[in-house]
Amino acid sequence: MKTVTSRLPTILVVGGRNEHVDERAETLAEHLTATAERPVERTASRWLGEAEAVATDVAESDLDPETRRERLEKIEHLLSNVEGTGDETADEHVEAAREIVMSLLESEP
Repeated sequence: MKTVTSRLPTILVVGGRNEHVDERAETLAEHLTATAERPVERTASRWLGEAEAVATDVAESDLDPETRRERLEKIEHLLSNVEGTGDETADEHVEAAREIVMSLLESEP
């Protein structure tokens, strides 16, 4: 299996918002969106579809820290139910998404 690494940008704080975190949230959503374009096993597809919807909300909404953390924890839970997708490329996207969500949770208050 090929290792997928995330390129994390320099941390910028603009208007009180951490742009580094926002870009990682966008990248998280992009990885999950990419799985929808792959031939993914049916059960995994359901978990990934819900995770994608929550990740898109995190990336696009101005959430208070508590709500943001809850949503990231929800994504983590949803991804924990995906053992495999049946598609190597989708599996790489899932692994990258797991790494990003863990990184985001570690940086949340």
